[in-house]
Amino acid sequence: MRSTPTLASFVAVAAGAALLLSGCSTPANSASGLTGTIPELGADEKVEIVFESYNLLTAGAWTDTITSLIADFEKEYPNISVTAQPTQGAGTAGSNTVGSVQTQMLAGKAPDVAQITFDSLDFAVNELGAQPVEELVGTDAVDDAFGGDNPFHKKAAVLGDWDGVTYGMPYVFSTPVLFYNATAFEAAGLPADTDLSTWAAVKEAAETITAKTGKPAITISCSVAGGSWCLQGMFRSNGGHVLSDDRSTIEFGEDAAVGTIEMLRDLYDAGVLANLDSTGQYEAFARGDSVIQLQTSALQATFMGAAAAGGWELKNTVMPAFDDKPVVPTNSGSALFMFSQDPAKQRASWELMKFLTSEHAYEEITTKIGYLPLRDSLADEGGSLAEWAAGNPLVAPNLAQLDNLEPWTSYPGNSYVQVDDILATAVEDSVFYGKDPAATMAEAQERAQALIEE
Repeated sequence: MRSTPTLASFVAVAAGAALLLSGCSTPANSASGLTGTIPELGADEKVEIVFESYNLLTAGAWTDTITSLIADFEKEYPNISVTAQPTQGAGTAGSNTVGSVQTQMLAGKAPDVAQITFDSLDFAVNELGAQPVEELVGTDAVDDAFGGDNPFHKKAAVLGDWDGVTYGMPYVFSTPVLFYNATAFEAAGLPADTDLSTWAAVKEAAETITAKTGKPAITISCSVAGGSWCLQGMFRSNGGHVLSDDRSTIEFGEDAAVGTIEMLRDLYDAGVLANLDSTGQYEAFARGDSVIQLQTSALQATFMGAAAAGGWELKNTVMPAFDDKPVVPTNSGSALFMFSQDPAKQRASWELMKFLTSEHAYEEITTKIGYLPLRDSLADEGGSLAEWAAGNPLVAPNLAQLDNLEPWTSYPGNSYVQVDDILATAVEDSVFYGKDPAATMAEAQERAQALIEE
């Protein structure tokens, strides 16, 4: 899920627009002691706000759930009217989230609240004019919003922070989960609970299945364009990084990252990894053409429906390890960011952001769409999602990976989308098209480094 490559053409104008829109707000160096600046709404004060969400691009459960939550919000806050709209100029969920806000901002009609993917965090804060909500409402209010009887998971709560200040409220995301067709395993003479804890074990199982079916058994969404969030988790699990800790140096051409790509190349050369784009991958798995897929957990409901229709059993497990190294999953998904400048609209926006990340919201979002409940204790014994979780064992690996989660890294500067494109092309060339992984990844790193230094 990436923003549109045409973002760069807006940057010069947008920087000026963001400066005007940012008012007098200045990001704080520390969240400690922020008291808030915007007043509460008056008892009879009517406010209209616009909420933009890429979930509204997809008909069915996604749109129905968000629309229902907005209706619930308006019942609880009758003085606040919400116009909900999909991401503008986007064809798929999660694409063009920044480009949409930017285009509307230049026209003077930015949404008050927008759902923006985590890879855009740096740009949203430093170029687009996202508001530091912790400065606007105060640290105590933010802590209260993340807390309660079922608080945000500690790894999730900080994903929208920048320099110690909360800008975005983490909203919906998923982790990379290894789905597999247990029926196909048994047909190939493998038990349904075959060990898939390491990539070596996955390869061994895939070779057995491919020998039986004559088709590549594996599809890996991380290996193609659009899967960079997942690929970052694979790099991390092999000891690599895409960016240095001080955010100054691209590192996806270093040995650990190259070793990750060499593992994928080995799977392809062995005939067990299919060369398909992202859409082709999940369609192939749903049809039963591939039987092992590392994919976003957000497709769980889709795969459950495919398995039921196709008469096969769907199982899943956590992302495989590189031998005895710890698995470090990264998240996909998004946070809610505020762009309004009017104090009344800012207050109304904050109330909406809190509501959409409340216990009630995650009860709806998790059971009807399939995203992780970021208030994960809801799924514990006695929680409102406990019965649902018990009846949906496929959610367990996704929840388990929260404890080891590291964030989806956003690249610095205005060319972050182009950096992502360079990486995706280098990976595909190295894995599927015969290029030397070490040389190709090193060259990609050099090109990407030049972009972040512009």
